[in-house]
Amino acid sequence: MTFMRRLLLILIVLTVVWGGRAQDRPTTVFAAEGGARYWVQPDIVYGTANNTPLKLDVWYPNESKTPTPTLVYIHGGGWVFGTKESSVLQFLPFLEKGWRVVNVEYRMASNSLAPAAVEDTRCALRWVYRNAKQWNFDTSKIVLTGHSAGGHLSLITGMLPDGTPLDNNCYADEKYGDVKMRVAAIVNWFGITDVNDLIAGPNLKNYAVMWMGSQSNAAAVARQVSPLTYVREGLPPIITIHGDKDDVVPYSQAVRLHEALDKVKVKNELLTIKDGGHGQFKQADYVNAFNEIWKFLKDNKITE
Repeated sequence: MTFMRRLLLILIVLTVVWGGRAQDRPTTVFAAEGGARYWVQPDIVYGTANNTPLKLDVWYPNESKTPTPTLVYIHGGGWVFGTKESSVLQFLPFLEKGWRVVNVEYRMASNSLAPAAVEDTRCALRWVYRNAKQWNFDTSKIVLTGHSAGGHLSLITGMLPDGTPLDNNCYADEKYGDVKMRVAAIVNWFGITDVNDLIAGPNLKNYAVMWMGSQSNAAAVARQVSPLTYVREGLPPIITIHGDKDDVVPYSQAVRLHEALDKVKVKNELLTIKDGGHGQFKQADYVNAFNEIWKFLKDNKITE
């Protein structure tokens, strides 16, 4: 594991300093202990919005030539900062399981206010389905995950019904037509579930206010991008991991989502990290969390 992490840290640096467009960049390969090999194709442009190229990286096991379960990872940062390159270690456990990983970037608040980030991640998910054959993504086993704001974006991206205005930036085109985007599961690491709760009142958070900006209809936009708005029957299974001492995203948001999903009988689990802050978990808590994730995915027939 230590060797793998050193290698990945080197790769992060290389990814940051590479220049040029995605089609001009080489596919990068690295070897892990035991001869296992992974490839990464960085900075594939999946769309453009507000004069901004939107990019993602595809990670995949070199020796796998058939479709595999695929993780779509969305980084955190309160919708105001963060990069996909800084998040590689977060999805390393899935790579080690032989999964493919799509690592997504999206517009920050300094570029475009809400709901831009949601529009982008919906477009990224649509790209995954449209390009599944080329990259050997198993579309019956697409799992969304992310931390904090990335957890929120994973939830809203997987919970939105088809055909909302949030899909208008990447809707059906003549070449592909539209696709059904039914993900297999969502792994939510302490994500926001009610944005309105964070832009006013006792739980107000500056990052949420910054994402809304000075829009006169901020409350309506916040409701539009809140996962709790879309709780209904038939959603994919959802597992949430959240510390009960989180001072950045209130733990109560995880509890409310869990209770709402239970009410409509959606398969879900809330793993509470006792005395856990905002991702500041003990190593044993992380080990336990991933054990629960693998069990949850197995129980829902996504992994063996």
